Amino acid sequence: MADTDPGLAPLPPDTGPADPATAPADTSFTALRDDVTALVEDARNYAEAEVAFQKTRAALAGRHGARALVMLVLALVLLHIALIALAVGAVIALAPLVTIWGAIAIVVGVMLLGVVLLVTSALKDGRMLSAMFGSGETP
Repeated sequence: MADTDPGLAPLPPDTGPADPATAPADTSFTALRDDVTALVEDARNYAEAEVAFQKTRAALAGRHGARALVMLVLALVLLHIALIALAVGAVIALAPLVTIWGAIAIVVGVMLLGVVLLVTSALKDGRMLSAMFGSGETP
C-alpha cells in the first residue's frame, strides 16, 4: 500500500515487455489519430449539412421574395386604378358646381400640388442623406 499513489490502482504484474525496442506501437497516437479523423468527418458532415440548409433556405426565400414582389406590383397597380377613379369621381362631383373644365382644373391642380409637396419632401430627405454620407466638406 505504501508503494502506490493514493487513488491509483496498483499495476498488474504483467504490463508488457520491459524493453522499449520490442514494445508495440503507442496506442495513444492511434487513439488521437482516430479522434482527429472522427472530428474531420464530423466537420465535413456539418459543413455539407449547413450548405444544404442554406441552399434550401435561399430557394425558399427566393420563392417567397418573388411572390411578395408580384403582390406588391399588383397592389401598386390597384392603387393607381383607385387614384384614377378618385380623380374621375372628383371631376364628376365638381362638374355641377363649376363647369367641367373648372372641375378638371381643380382636380389637376390639387394633384399637381400634391406632387410638388411630395417631391419637395423627397428632395429634403435626399439632401439629408447626401449630408450623412458625403465627404464632410462643405462647398
